Amino acid sequence: MKKLLFKWGELKATFWFIPVIIIITSILLSIVLVYIDGYIRFSQDGIGRFFFVNSTDSARSILSTISAAMMGVAGTVFSITLVALTLASSQFGPRLIKNFMYIRLNQVVLGAYISTYLYCLLVLNAIKDGNDYTFVPSISILVAIVAAMANIILLIIFIHRIAVSIQADNVVSDISNFISRQVEKLFPEKMSEAEDGEENTDSSIAISAYQIRTSIKSPKSGYLQYIDSGALMKIVSRNDSLLDLHHRPGGHLVKGMTMGTLYSNDVWEKDELKTLLNQFVIGKTKTAQQDLEFSIHQMVEIASRALSPGINDPYTAIACIDNLTATMSYLAQAKFPSKYRFDEEGNLRIIANPLDFEGVLDAAFNQIRQFSGGSPAVIIRLMEALTTINKFTDRERHKKSVTRHAEMVLNIGKQTIKEENDIQDLTTRAKKILN
Repeated sequence: MKKLLFKWGELKATFWFIPVIIIITSILLSIVLVYIDGYIRFSQDGIGRFFFVNSTDSARSILSTISAAMMGVAGTVFSITLVALTLASSQFGPRLIKNFMYIRLNQVVLGAYISTYLYCLLVLNAIKDGNDYTFVPSISILVAIVAAMANIILLIIFIHRIAVSIQADNVVSDISNFISRQVEKLFPEKMSEAEDGEENTDSSIAISAYQIRTSIKSPKSGYLQYIDSGALMKIVSRNDSLLDLHHRPGGHLVKGMTMGTLYSNDVWEKDELKTLLNQFVIGKTKTAQQDLEFSIHQMVEIASRALSPGINDPYTAIACIDNLTATMSYLAQAKFPSKYRFDEEGNLRIIANPLDFEGVLDAAFNQIRQFSGGSPAVIIRLMEALTTINKFTDRERHKKSVTRHAEMVLNIGKQTIKEENDIQDLTTRAKKILN
């Protein structure tokens, strides 16, 4: 079930799914409204003459005008979208294009104009003008006029949204908000003093209880996008086995590579092994649903590009550092899941390869530090960020990781900063962590 939800989420993120749904809805709506028009006749007296069309020529003129206008605006919308994607790709990196595709407004706008065009064509085709029978779908035409008015407003909103979405501060803020929601979902619990209890589990004793060892091979090459851990637990428990996972979502697999080892006392049936493999989703690209590092790498990519000699935009890099600081401060207090997963009876069933604080900290600051050489403002802000994270860190192993990064930032500052006062400022901040 979770795997289906994952695929459903990825499907909604495509550029074509929502527009196709809107188009199909418009086709069905035109059929229903024309059918209703066939049974209802409105009086042209009173207020009705201002809203309902009774002339076939007027009806054709209105629908032709709307359909032509919608098709023209649709071309403009496509052009604006492609320009925005090009700018986003060149300024922030090609991996950020997917973030723009996730924007629901862009999908709705593309679908709205095409669907209005098709709706007008279908209603236009329903108009009949003959000696024996004349049919003007008045309700359908009124709906087309209302849709055209709504699309004009939608165009204004769309242009505003595009102009705002390609601004660096807003891009960084949107990614930061997504990361915040993701970390709260993946790590909802705070760290407790007794967190290390499960980490002392001796997996070798559990493995020694099984006689058969089976390698789980990757069925194709690509990135591991999703693992349905709940379904895996049920399958492994049902067969009284133990599964050792060698990779986590975000890792790259090659066809035939061992992505896990299955320990059991009985040989598994092929159908059961196939069911086990179906709980892994492997695709051509990385996704953010279970891969926190992917989202962080998007932020790091923006900062790295901002620090390149061709762009030289330290303010954008500093904004990325500030937002990553908030994320790491939360993770410094979060309880990371244990690699050992037990069933309801307390038997060890899955040995996972989870993400840890040290790995996330490396992903967040390593590349930024490497590209920050010679930029005193960015190096000093990196040290300030680590100082803030250190205040939220109580666990000794986490503090050692923060200290290690502070030492590396201090070293690159001493090697690349020429101004003595800047070095002094950096050293003063470093003493808050290193002493």
